[in-house]
Amino acid sequence: MGTKVEASDQESLDFLVNGGETAALILAHDWSATPLGLPETWPQSLRSSLSICLTSSFPTAIYWGPELHLLYNDAWAPIPAGRHPWALGRPGAEVWTDIWDVVYPQLARVLETGEGFSTYDQMLPMVRGGVRRETYWNYSFTPIRGEDGSIAGVFNQGHETTDRVLGERRNRFLLDLSDKLRSLADPRKVIEVAQEALGRHLGANRVGYGEVEETARYFTTDRNWTDGSVPSREGTHDLAGFGPDVLAALRAGIPLLISDAARDPRTSAPESLAAFDAIDTRAAITASLVKEGRMRVALYVHAREPRPWDEHDVELVTEVAERTWAAVERARSEAALREREARLRQLNDTLEHRIEAALAERNLLATIVETTDVQIQVLDREYRWLAINKACADEYQRIFGKRPEIGKNLLELLADRPDQQAAAKAVWSRALAGEAFTQVSEFGDPELDSRSYEMRFEVLRGPDGSQAGAFLMGRDVTERVAEQQRLAEAQAARREADALYRAYFENAPEALFVVGVRSDGGFVVEEVNPAHEAGVGFKIEDIRGKRIEHILPPSVARRVLETYRHVVETGTIYQYREVFDLAGGPQHWDTSLVPVRDAEGHIIRLMGSSRNVTRQVTAEEALRQSQKMESMGQLTGGVAHDFNNLLTPIVGALDMLQSRGVGGEREQRLIAGAAQSAERAKTLVQRLLAFARRQPLQMTAVDVGKVVRGMADLVASTTGPQVRVMVEAAEDLPPAKADPNQLEMALLNLAVNARDAMPRGGTLRITASAETVQAGVGGTLQAGRYVRLSVADTGTGMDEGTLARAVEPFFSTKGIGKGTGLGLSMVHGLASQLGGALSIKSKPGLGTNVELWLPESADRPEAPGPARAVHLAHARKSALLVDDEELVRLSTADMLADLGYDVLEATTAEEGLALVQKGAELDLLVTDHLMPGMTGSDLARTVQTLRPGVPILVISGYAESEGIEPDLPRLTKPFRKDELAASIASLMNGRSS
Repeated sequence: MGTKVEASDQESLDFLVNGGETAALILAHDWSATPLGLPETWPQSLRSSLSICLTSSFPTAIYWGPELHLLYNDAWAPIPAGRHPWALGRPGAEVWTDIWDVVYPQLARVLETGEGFSTYDQMLPMVRGGVRRETYWNYSFTPIRGEDGSIAGVFNQGHETTDRVLGERRNRFLLDLSDKLRSLADPRKVIEVAQEALGRHLGANRVGYGEVEETARYFTTDRNWTDGSVPSREGTHDLAGFGPDVLAALRAGIPLLISDAARDPRTSAPESLAAFDAIDTRAAITASLVKEGRMRVALYVHAREPRPWDEHDVELVTEVAERTWAAVERARSEAALREREARLRQLNDTLEHRIEAALAERNLLATIVETTDVQIQVLDREYRWLAINKACADEYQRIFGKRPEIGKNLLELLADRPDQQAAAKAVWSRALAGEAFTQVSEFGDPELDSRSYEMRFEVLRGPDGSQAGAFLMGRDVTERVAEQQRLAEAQAARREADALYRAYFENAPEALFVVGVRSDGGFVVEEVNPAHEAGVGFKIEDIRGKRIEHILPPSVARRVLETYRHVVETGTIYQYREVFDLAGGPQHWDTSLVPVRDAEGHIIRLMGSSRNVTRQVTAEEALRQSQKMESMGQLTGGVAHDFNNLLTPIVGALDMLQSRGVGGEREQRLIAGAAQSAERAKTLVQRLLAFARRQPLQMTAVDVGKVVRGMADLVASTTGPQVRVMVEAAEDLPPAKADPNQLEMALLNLAVNARDAMPRGGTLRITASAETVQAGVGGTLQAGRYVRLSVADTGTGMDEGTLARAVEPFFSTKGIGKGTGLGLSMVHGLASQLGGALSIKSKPGLGTNVELWLPESADRPEAPGPARAVHLAHARKSALLVDDEELVRLSTADMLADLGYDVLEATTAEEGLALVQKGAELDLLVTDHLMPGMTGSDLARTVQTLRPGVPILVISGYAESEGIEPDLPRLTKPFRKDELAASIASLMNGRSS
């Protein structure tokens, strides 16, 4: 949140006037969470300094306080680049993590000495665009003294000098290089000197300079410079192997910058990357020079590892290439001139020399034929050799083991090799028939050698113009053919990899998508896979080439674009979770975005992968809700136990006062009111226990249909005449496992809730039906047969937030004093305790349907029997009362005394057992269950062994069945004297029967 400035505070903020955009940011910033505090409270020394800072046109900043928090003006904001405006108000150590080891000692010196500091062309290794680069700065630090005279901050002004420093360094290098090259006359020495100077200046691993043949594809370098970490790579190289984009750029004379061959889209293909691996290179700058319409030479700089080259490096390499070219051409021209001058001097010396030169010129052709490595041979129309040079004869000797001679027949020479004879005849017959053509074929004896040759056939004609034979010029191109085959295999592998990638893209279960980043900052859909189409609902043919804001709703598009811009700004992989409502309901997606860069390092597209985790999120939310309800259940169960112990003496005392008629009419009325309140508190505790699933249940087979039909009139009278009550219950409905009293209370609670949801009247429909739940489809219900009790109304309904909290205890929408908020909580706890479930479906304006699922019972409902007479013996007897709560024990002892018992009291089970073991008279044992040490149930079992036949009654404030044997009679706290009497009478009657 931003700091809100009231009108009364305006005068105290006058130091921000005319402060530009940064002043507005300072006003909007939440300073309350920082050590600086609100701007209205800033000391005058900071205000004055900041006023000067904000209104200055020169880049200015202030480091303030012990942590040197940053404040600055508009002119200084570009210095932290992408860290602005995040840097505003943050400690300097957080902002300048990349240069703090340089800057902080300078700041500390100013803070300690109180003297100003300035530096010029200071090198600061700043991180820019995710890469650490050399930057140079002129700046100063001036101390700012606070009100008490101590140094409270530092005033900083400065500007960047990187371009000037690097430019001067580049110019010095080029001047020095030109001086060195100017004095060199040997072209090879020129190249060596230029390569080494450039390599050492850039800290490269390899530098090479060479010429390109006429097709502008094959590059030849005689010698490379290396720093010793990589081998030299002299020889001829096929530029096409580095990829078509690389070759096209070089042929056009466009400088090539590759920061990482594995990530650059022009070189990341397997075959291109293999070419870079073959020369131990990951980053390169290549400057190609186009002269007279085609690429003539190239100068390259290689690095073994990825390297963030910049435009200064490209300009330098290009300039060195031009100067090297000029120096080489100069040296060659000078050498050619010297050679021509020397030859002229020799030719002019004597006529003999001129005659010899003429003779040499006449024999030049024969010399070339014999000295060239091109294989030349001439056959007449009968396949006899008319001429053959040494290179060709040597090749026959090498691959066939035989040497041809002029006048001999080619077909006879290959007579013992029919396959080679047929192949030779097939190509020569075309030439001897008058066809001129070029062909590549393989010849040779596999046991000796087999090579591929590029053969150019021409027709040989006599003086009269008739064909005398054919002329062949051949060249061994085995390595070239092998290279072409390798490239073809690499292309096939690339096509196979592309097909594999496409197969993955088309069949991946994750939603994959590719988004293009436009130069104007927009984002355009380029590709989505079928999983994305199925999950999100957009077809690729409908959205390809469209901007995000033209596809998605405005609110959704705004969130998506913010995320995309974050990835472009940070340049890092970003993983996040987003929630959309595009297909009729909220969907949760886990998404990863990966930025893809071009050769210059600019992010040109985003590749995304999304996974729909809606089901997982729903399950996690259900688990959290279950854990929350379980925790609340444990809490309310414990509270209910304590309330029962508190209510027991209250209920007992009020009951005794009523039965004895203590006081006059007014006092009796007050006692009756207190007793009524105690009963309401008792009911509230029972509901708490129901929610906590700890109320005592009398689990029997219940005819739910009979219960529903029997309560129809009561429900109708409770809901009033404006509510129409409809009851539907099949006659053959199976019995359910339930507590009939608790079930009636649950049904009545649901009916009251439905009535309150229909203030203007409506319809209340109560239905009971038999249902079967299959395994895996019942949610929290286990597979089996159930009786479903549904209470549906046509009321106001609940929104999602209310529905999520509907079963929480004490949560109510009825207003203060109009409900305890325990109705649905009690029904939920009852359903869980019975092994069933509670489900609620509701929509605002459409009403609510609450379903109570009860397990079907294998037993049949018992028919009501004759009531058993309740009576107590009139003769006084002895009773042992054990309870660790003094007030409960006192109240219960009074009740027992009124019922005719002489009461012997004990505070623990161990103390009670000791009285029994000493022979105390005992006609009745009344004991609490949960006590320190031995429990009441353990005491009861021991007493049954020592005194068989003694009636035992267990009382419990926790109403917890755990730990209490089922056959032990029990009474739940709080209770009145008549309830205690009824329980004792039941014990005595059961004993007598």
